[in-house]
Amino acid sequence: MSALPRGSVLIAGTTSDAGKSVVVAGICRWLARRGVRVAPFKAQNMSLNSMVTADGAEIGRAQVMQAQAAGVEPTAHFNPILLKPGSDRRSQVVVRGRPIADVDALEYYAFKDRLKEVALESYRALREEYDVVVCEGAGSPAEINLRRGDIANMGLARAADLPVLVVGDIDRGGVFAALYGTVGLLEPADQALVSGFVINKFRGARELLQPGIDQITALTGRPTLGVLPWLDGLWLDVEDSLGLDAARPATGTPHGEEPLRVAVLRFPRISNFTDLDALSCEPGVSVRFVTGPGELADADLIVLPGSRATVADLAWLRDRGFAAALAATDKPVLGVCGGYQMLARTIADDVESGKGMVEGLGLLPTTVRFEKDKVLARPEGEHYGYPVRAYEIHHGRVTVHGGTPFLDGCRQGRVFGTTWHGALENDAFRRAFLAETAELAGRRFVPAPGTSFAALREAQLDALADLVADHLDGPALDALITSGAPAGLPLLPPGGVPHQPLS
Repeated sequence: MSALPRGSVLIAGTTSDAGKSVVVAGICRWLARRGVRVAPFKAQNMSLNSMVTADGAEIGRAQVMQAQAAGVEPTAHFNPILLKPGSDRRSQVVVRGRPIADVDALEYYAFKDRLKEVALESYRALREEYDVVVCEGAGSPAEINLRRGDIANMGLARAADLPVLVVGDIDRGGVFAALYGTVGLLEPADQALVSGFVINKFRGARELLQPGIDQITALTGRPTLGVLPWLDGLWLDVEDSLGLDAARPATGTPHGEEPLRVAVLRFPRISNFTDLDALSCEPGVSVRFVTGPGELADADLIVLPGSRATVADLAWLRDRGFAAALAATDKPVLGVCGGYQMLARTIADDVESGKGMVEGLGLLPTTVRFEKDKVLARPEGEHYGYPVRAYEIHHGRVTVHGGTPFLDGCRQGRVFGTTWHGALENDAFRRAFLAETAELAGRRFVPAPGTSFAALREAQLDALADLVADHLDGPALDALITSGAPAGLPLLPPGGVPHQPLS
């Protein structure tokens, strides 16, 4: 390749979970390895998986992972608008890292003009600072019912004149219909920016796929820039609970005599479930997400993870019969953030649920009160004699009335609680915690020394960059980034859907 690229590209997808986030991460690492100063950007993200930047802003966890791929410190500009659903109809709106409102879908449209300008300001700031900005779309650009107010897909592409690559997930089937249909449903000015396709998660012989690639090129006039093969064990920071069904990090033979089995309650509004990825990375530790108390029977450690809707998910937990099972078990229990709040004696919530005083599970000597202001922090501490770095995202304030200290929270007997996300990513602390919980559970499990969660994450990012380098057309991608969408791309007929100006 000749001159390094300068410019931008938007990676869209035929569906949610088509692989946009990991393709963006792979391109970021591929560019960074070539000496390009690159930043990821997602104008609007809907996710319950978030993190806190060094300057105290809350952004999507996927953008933090992509920033790591790019080798840069994440900022609020990387994800200026974050929507955090609290129910099927309402979401918290986080703008440049700070919550500004809780709205339903219709109320959200009142913010659209303002938020579009916020997103464009952040994009322009990144373009001034970085050589390349790799943008990620949201859902599908062909969600025509949402096009008028779109600020994450073709709305952004049109406003910033971005070339667009559409990623299709062939593992789901119907990839060629999805690629053709995505282009065909767009209005002409949007179609003019769709510059090519990437087929993702391919298993099998490329020769059998080639006739389809040739036909989709002939039908649309757009090339397929590459076919990314299926990558076993990919687990990088998925955006939503769709990713929970994917394989977790592979585990190996335990260092001791027995494996350790971890059961994680899969709340309807589960958040920051990537806390558990570090456990899955330990050889001999098996992590599974459960929805019924019968699945706890053989668990050695039970985890109540984060929740965007603590009181509502606590009610779900009770309705499913988990409360009695947790009270009766003699195995260790860990609550993180929302899960920690559920373990309290009482929860006073006039903010998130509006339910007022609610009885908690009573497994820890704590009480919780929700406050309007959200805590966003990157705390540091020490436990078991090892340093711990973490992050906090919560409205609930926990008051401890007894027990013994555990990180920022407390412990009583076999039950542990903390508001700190990411604590288990600290290797020495994680191994000490697993050793103690294994002893409490009566398991002959010894954590293997030397497992580095950070090194495993870096290896995943490098593997993604290798996929991009080996299977995408690098010169064509460079040309798109630098020169934009080619002129004169053919327009597809609307397929029965009238094209009307929506911008």
